[in-house]
Amino acid sequence: MAEQRDDGKPGAEVEPAGSNTPATPPSPPSPPSPPPVDPAELEQFRQFQQFQDYLRFTQTQQGNQPAPQPGAGQVQAPQGYPATQYSGGGQPPLPPGPSHELVPAERRRRPAPKWLTWLGKKIIAWVLAFVVLVVAGTWLYNHYFPSDKGEDTQTFVQHGGGKYHTNQSLPTDPFQAVRGIYDAIGKPDSPESKVDHVCLLMSNEAQLQFGRDLGYPDCASAVPALSSEVTDMNSYIYAVRPISSMLIQSPMTIHSCWYSVQGGPLLGSFTLTKVELGQWLITGHSNDPGTCPAPPTGNR
Repeated sequence: MAEQRDDGKPGAEVEPAGSNTPATPPSPPSPPSPPPVDPAELEQFRQFQQFQDYLRFTQTQQGNQPAPQPGAGQVQAPQGYPATQYSGGGQPPLPPGPSHELVPAERRRRPAPKWLTWLGKKIIAWVLAFVVLVVAGTWLYNHYFPSDKGEDTQTFVQHGGGKYHTNQSLPTDPFQAVRGIYDAIGKPDSPESKVDHVCLLMSNEAQLQFGRDLGYPDCASAVPALSSEVTDMNSYIYAVRPISSMLIQSPMTIHSCWYSVQGGPLLGSFTLTKVELGQWLITGHSNDPGTCPAPPTGNR
């Protein structure tokens, strides 16, 4: 039995709804995802492309040879990495490198103020002047007042030792100076101590005269030998005494023959001169005269 259509005309049977919808074609297979790229490989490729761009730029600027065609000799970028290419503009591409961080420009140092420069020069000049004065002062002091450090006894006494010019190192009485010679030779001290005490009471010229007059090369050689001749220390070291009422004047001579010296050798005649700080220095020596002159007054 024929169904009535909407328009009232007989016709074919009405198809079910949706029968005219075309079938959905099958979806094509999705392309395979690109393999993962090593970050180190990507970085190397980027540096290589930048190097190519930099070469093209430098060749173009030099004009020696035409720039290579874009894409010539380039390496294909790995999948997922955009290729870089020099566009030929006026700005050069960045040179290859691991990174291109902006480096702040070095700040220009402000010049120092003129007053500060002037002050620095003055300070340097003052320091140099001070150093020169110290060196010159040290040299002058050592020249006029030489140190006895490192010298043996003989050299020390030959150079005058004692430094009586500035130090109180000599007796302030002429008789005490001569008595000091007998005292040092008569006492049982070490030879070095004897030489120091005896010879430093004399000037350089007197040291030489004292040794030669008594039959020795110098004072340092004479003292130990004379000391070995002492047989009675107490009588010998107290033989020389001051003479009362004698006029003390510089220079003056004191003769050993004025005294009754026992227990050791006579040491001759000593000439003494008054020097700095009221001290008396033996400046000459001679053997006792054949006829001993009488002392100005008697012994005290």
